[in-house]
Amino acid sequence: MSNEKIRIGISSCLLGEKVRFDGQHKLDRFIVNTLGVYFDFVPVCPEVELGLPTPRPALRQVGEPDAPRLVFSKTGEDISEAMEAWSQRRVRALETDELCGFIFKKGSPSSGMERVKLYDHHGIPQKSGVGFFARAFMAYFPLLPVEEDGRLNDPKLRENFITRVFTLQRLRQALAEKNSYGAVVDFHTRHKYLILSHSEKHYREMGRLVAQSKALPFSTFLAQYNELLQAALHLSTTVRKQVNVLQHILGYFKRELSSAEKQEALGLIDDYRNDLVPLIVPITLLNHFVLKYDQPYLKQQLYLNPHPRELKLLNHV
Repeated sequence: MSNEKIRIGISSCLLGEKVRFDGQHKLDRFIVNTLGVYFDFVPVCPEVELGLPTPRPALRQVGEPDAPRLVFSKTGEDISEAMEAWSQRRVRALETDELCGFIFKKGSPSSGMERVKLYDHHGIPQKSGVGFFARAFMAYFPLLPVEEDGRLNDPKLRENFITRVFTLQRLRQALAEKNSYGAVVDFHTRHKYLILSHSEKHYREMGRLVAQSKALPFSTFLAQYNELLQAALHLSTTVRKQVNVLQHILGYFKRELSSAEKQEALGLIDDYRNDLVPLIVPITLLNHFVLKYDQPYLKQQLYLNPHPRELKLLNHV
């Protein structure tokens, strides 16, 4: 893993900044203390950056999902156009930060990623809204990984988001070193099993694209490859998909493993399938075999080490 921190956008309140409407913060210690070791955060607070004071009257979304309005709860004053214009300017400015993702604040009328309260004309809320800034960000950066603080409490969603962030950073680093067909092909080779664990459909489609890469202009090839990569990793892994990959990797050792080693590996994969052990257990054994039997192809497979072990993400999935 590179020692360079990965730049991530984030709602300012999650870093402990007192920018909430009530003058408080929503410090998330996992994000700050754990992810902060690896991530360089770029804080954004739409309401404060728009010029609203802290504390301030609460905002809410009203209207229809396809045409929401952003208003002050008590007075009904509408600031939709101002927030929309600011959001468009802000996302364009963020392009220079070269973000690898964004962590939004759950439920915020400006920054919520999904299920934001949207009040109908009877004053009844439905969780069908998207924050004004979050909507603009996701439209402007449709391929960037995004999550919100509440969903990061789910181990599978947390692991998926962080995998996507680290993978995007590795692709950018590879292209920074050599912006070429070969760099993408090498990246793809090292990520084959990681991609397969998310989507066999995309794995095969990306394989075909790589095989005919030089028939396309490089910029076209890279754009298509990145779109497929992000679409694949956006899909959740499942136990069935993981077992398929684990068995594929085990197949590389069919000539080297003793009968006892093979039975141990199959037993741990079966234990994982039956939810008796987390994914890290069979992966640790496979990593042991990679080193013991010096398997060069598997040494470079990021599936076996997709993110820093210190994060312990595979211990809970």
